[in-house]
Parts: sequence; structure tokens; C-alpha cells
Amino acid sequence: MHISDILRSSDPSLSFEFFPPKTEKAATSLFGTIRELETLHPSFVSVTYGAGGSTRDLTHQLVLKILNETSIPAVPHLTCICQGEEEVDRILSRYADAGVGTILALRGDLPQDLPDYDRARDAFRYAANLVEFIKAFNDSGRHPAGGFGIGVAGFPDGHPETPNRIAEMDHLKAKIDAGADYICTQLFFDNHDCFDFRERCELAGIKVPIIAGIMPIRTASGMIRMAELAAGARFPAKLLRKLAGLQEDKDGFAAAGVDYATAQCRELLESEVDGLHFYTLNKSGADRKSTRLNSSHKPISYAVFCLKKKKSTPKNSS
Repeated sequence: MHISDILRSSDPSLSFEFFPPKTEKAATSLFGTIRELETLHPSFVSVTYGAGGSTRDLTHQLVLKILNETSIPAVPHLTCICQGEEEVDRILSRYADAGVGTILALRGDLPQDLPDYDRARDAFRYAANLVEFIKAFNDSGRHPAGGFGIGVAGFPDGHPETPNRIAEMDHLKAKIDAGADYICTQLFFDNHDCFDFRERCELAGIKVPIIAGIMPIRTASGMIRMAELAAGARFPAKLLRKLAGLQEDKDGFAAAGVDYATAQCRELLESEVDGLHFYTLNKSGADRKSTRLNSSHKPISYAVFCLKKKKSTPKNSS
């Protein structure tokens, strides 16, 4: 399904991100999580994409499994790193033939096992170049449904490699001008950063939907890992204060992190955000004490409740 069809509704979208599992056991567990989340009727799920060849194949396999065995639209990630035009063209052809309607176009990160990799060898220097290539594929008429919807990343806390925030917005505008249909933000923990990002986009003439990225903090080690993965993400004092002294209390730490994420969702929905995108780390819950939704259960359930309530409310009601 094309992202324009998904986001056409006046209601905010609800979506989740997964990464492709590397073992059969992990694949079985992940698909159980996806089946759990399917009951919430998400707008779509996205699947990350690694720079290594085996990881790329796993992405394609998971995308096809979601498309063929669930009712959820799947949005694969596609990156610039370690890619040539011919390879990307083959990937786009495979996805088009499989019925994929939307792709998230990213620059991507260098693989850890190739620290000296020369980016000059890549066909696409920036995500905007990849967006242009996908748009050209669409214009060629080779997609049976008319073309891919295209998503790109946004960074409310600032891109870690773009210290100049004005230049950063220029780069984002270039991706939109190249043909991107929506923005999915990196995770953030202070909604004011998201609101400011949204306003700066408006000032820059960026008028596509902006989906907010949310990741409930569940463990102290997980918070450290988030800081490493989402370089530049800001951990506001109000969040740190809420988690202070709970490092040895795993249940208390998880509960505090989930409560904070729930409050984030509440404020974002009240501010009429275009959508909520949950970074799941391949789990639907925080402590996995049961097979039911747990980790992100509270913020996700709150979001679903609000969306259902909004859909059931007549538009003319006050």
C-alpha cells in the first residue's frame, strides 16, 4: 500500500519498526510479536536494513513474510551505504514485483566491520540522491501500482553529523524536494524538540506528514544503548529525574520509562501529530513477563485508545 493512502486518513497513524532476525528461533519469536501487534491494526510496520549482504536478504525475507502472512503493510528500509545503482535497481524491482508500496530511504551507517570503507565508492552520497533514484524508478513505470511511496528520516534533536542546524534543514528540504512523501523522526525524549522541529519544517516550506518516533526506555543498559545508537539524542532532566535511583529496581525502572513514554504519546496526540512510530527492538513489551503486550504496552495501548476514540467521534461534535 502506498504511504499516501495510509496517511490520507485524518487520524494519526500507528506504526512499529523491526530489524530482521538472524536465527530461526529469533525469527519465530519476532513473528509472534508481529502477530500480537497485528491485533492493534497498525497503519504499517517498517523493517531495518543492514549494510551487509546477508542482512539485506533477511530484510527482504521478513518484508515478504509480513506481506504474505499478515494484513499489515510492510515498509522496508533502503540505505545508501555500500550500494551501487545496479544493486539498488534490482532491489527496487524485487520489491515492486512483491507488491511493496512504500520504502524508507536512508543514508545509513557504515558497517562496523568496515571502519575504513570509502564512501566515495557508493553511487548515492546522500539520502536525497537515493530518493531521486527511487523517484526515477517510479517515473519509469516499472512499478505495477504506479510507484513507491518514499519516506525519509528527520532528527528533532539534530543530526549527529550536521552540527549546523540551518544546513541540516536544507538537507531535509532537499530530500523532500527530491520526491519524499513523509518524514519519520529519530527517537526523541522531549516533545518540545519535536514541536520545534515541526515548526522549523513549516518555516522551511516542508509540508509532508511528520511521524514521531517513540522508544519507551525499559532498562538502564537499554538507555545507554539508545544513547549509542541514536547519537545526538537528548535525555532531558525530567526524564533522568524520573529514572534516578531506579537502576537496581528493574521493574520500577521499566514502569517509570513506560510512564514517561505514555505521557509523551498523550501530549503528541493532543498536539495533532501526524503519527506515532514505535521503535520496538523486536519486542512488544518491556519485561516479557508474559506473552502479551508488555514493554510498550501502556503507551501503545493509550495511543490505540485515543485513535479509536477519535474515529468513533462524529466530526461535527464539539
